[in-house]
Amino acid sequence: MSLADEDLRVQAQALRDGTASSEELVREHLARIERHAGLGSFVHVDADGALAAARAADAARAAGSRAPLLGLPLAHKDVFVTRDMPTTAGSRMLAGYRSPFDATVVARLREAGAVCLGKTNMDEFAMGSANENSAHGAVRNPWDPRAVPGGSSGGSAAAVAARLVPAATGTDTGGSIRQPAAMCGITGIKPTYGVCSRYGMIAYASSLDQAGAMARSAWDCAMLLGAMAGFDERDSTSVRHAVPDYTAALDAPREGADAARPLAGLRIGLPREWFAQGLADEVEQAVREALAQLRGLGAQLVDIGLPRSELSVAAYYILAPAEASSNLSRFDGVRYGHRAEHYADLAEMYANSRAEGFGAEVKRRILIGTYVLSHGYYDAYYLQAQKIRRLIAQDFLRAFESCDLIAGPVAPTVAWDLGEKADPLANYLADVHTLPASLAGLPAMSVPAGFGRGEHARRPVGLQLVAPHFGEARLLHAAYQLQRATDWHRRAPAL
Repeated sequence: MSLADEDLRVQAQALRDGTASSEELVREHLARIERHAGLGSFVHVDADGALAAARAADAARAAGSRAPLLGLPLAHKDVFVTRDMPTTAGSRMLAGYRSPFDATVVARLREAGAVCLGKTNMDEFAMGSANENSAHGAVRNPWDPRAVPGGSSGGSAAAVAARLVPAATGTDTGGSIRQPAAMCGITGIKPTYGVCSRYGMIAYASSLDQAGAMARSAWDCAMLLGAMAGFDERDSTSVRHAVPDYTAALDAPREGADAARPLAGLRIGLPREWFAQGLADEVEQAVREALAQLRGLGAQLVDIGLPRSELSVAAYYILAPAEASSNLSRFDGVRYGHRAEHYADLAEMYANSRAEGFGAEVKRRILIGTYVLSHGYYDAYYLQAQKIRRLIAQDFLRAFESCDLIAGPVAPTVAWDLGEKADPLANYLADVHTLPASLAGLPAMSVPAGFGRGEHARRPVGLQLVAPHFGEARLLHAAYQLQRATDWHRRAPAL
């Protein structure tokens, strides 16, 4: 087995031991990216820059540097601006755009020593659940190329699953880390809203967008998140909260626990609404088996209710488009971005530039958002959705009085075929299990939990875990203990 087949933790140890160099590791990953370009997971590869950074990392290590991610390869979702390569957010509107600065997440991972190989594909402006809405073309699921990888961070998820990179950044507005992580059989974590800076992350819905980590294991996500998280004075929504040592928390003993039952005393709530009609049998079976594993590790499964979960889709698809309508108004063809070639006056330049630059789904959400914010409809739609959001958050607070974590499916089905869900509403409903935690600003993650059945036997299933605010260490601990007892996260697609 090649070192590039190993996870981030093993690669880091090999670099520390001197059994491999960063340049060797980066060259092997670059070769894989080129070999599997048909997956569509990358929109830009910076081979020269990555090799230069790898050589610098090797020199720094030889000089005694111990930066936590020194010399380790990764990729960034194309929604994070980067000064040394283009950032398009998956849109024709930003074709060729180069930022004069790095996003905070990019800068922090660079400071930690990580080597960026390139930018990964995504749904345009992070709007989508299948990574079919990209101006660069759809991404294919490496487990089954007929299937979608999930979205909007589908490029990052597919790249990690295919072993093109050991880890990647993603963003989660309504499930865009957890859902593609589940459908590609990797681990992904969305931290508490405000834990990772949004500075330099192209905005979709500002009160929901959050950066996170995507990798093969909980350990790898802990390594990545530890470097990404922390207060940023340039982001008004950034939270002043100490960043714990997430990797140390993975093995932290629980009171009353032992080696055989490391999760003893942990109460895991199962929302009855998440196991109701609409959940595919093959998904429920895989999730139930993962829950049985958690029970075997000492966790107590508790029945709980999240009665307003069913309202999350309606609330989200009012609030997020409303914020998108505002955020995307800056793309007008004047200062940067696509500008139409033919127009008679300023108003026509605006209209033509936006009509040509934005894709169908982005236009749809801008129209919805503008409508719900318009005079006469603000109170009827937007204000009511904000009230429902608060009620959903209160449901979680009540639920956490009787449990420490909440568990359930990530998506109601396994990945579907490319082009299968042409109806936008069908795509929106795929987010039904991830939206509640997003609306409440809670940390949540997806952990590999098996595969579908029959014709879907090669399509992964994910287990979702949700924690109270700033409960990332608790989430990662539970996921890590589950992964010590199972091997779903170690399985790789046959490419």
